[in-house]
Amino acid sequence: MDTPYNVAGSPQAIAPAHPRFAIVSRCWAALLDWQLRAVLRDRLCDLNDRELRDIGITRGEIDYVASHRAVDPRSAVYPP
Repeated sequence: MDTPYNVAGSPQAIAPAHPRFAIVSRCWAALLDWQLRAVLRDRLCDLNDRELRDIGITRGEIDYVASHRAVDPRSAVYPP
């Protein structure tokens, strides 16, 4: 039997109990996603240029990386 594994608090783990609450659930998931992006952006901004270069991004790519967490910005340069 397949059991989906969701981390508590992740947008995928929130399932509305009633269709009426679906909009509230989507808004809550969007808020959590926005919060995760903000934390990631802050942590990346705290790194110096050498540390950013070590992980393969530049200071100009921080907003892109924070907004597109599932996309690797290096994939265009270094194909898998």
